[in-house]
Amino acid sequence: MDNSVQEKIFTTFSSIATSLGYSEVHGRIIAALLVNNNPVSLQELSESTGYSPAAISLSLDLLELVGMIRKIKNAGDRKLYVRLDGDLLEGLRNALLLKLQKEIITTKFEIEKYTEEDGTDAIQKLKKELDRLQQYVDELAKVEIPKRE
Repeated sequence: MDNSVQEKIFTTFSSIATSLGYSEVHGRIIAALLVNNNPVSLQELSESTGYSPAAISLSLDLLELVGMIRKIKNAGDRKLYVRLDGDLLEGLRNALLLKLQKEIITTKFEIEKYTEEDGTDAIQKLKKELDRLQQYVDELAKVEIPKRE
């Protein structure tokens, strides 16, 4: 594959990852796995993305959690390999929902401190909007991903 095309793919997925509130490295890992149809070693991912093996390893944990990748160990080989797993759109949706849920929970926890100190109208309005946002996120979680053709 032409290097400029490959870099465009890497840049695109890096932008998607950062727009979802994740690190650029997550997007570059996904791009590297898309470009290489076969399982890729941790070292190969490090070389193709430009990130250290330690940074790659940490990022793989999240990508595995949202169902985007699978870690593989081959018998008789000490290397860790990684491949895309499941549906890419499903993984992106899971990553987005996970991020939104985390922010809602964190914000609710933070405003509870203020609610105890002073129950102002602004705090009450914020709580209602967070509840509304939670309902919206719950509905988003129910939306089906379009089937592949």
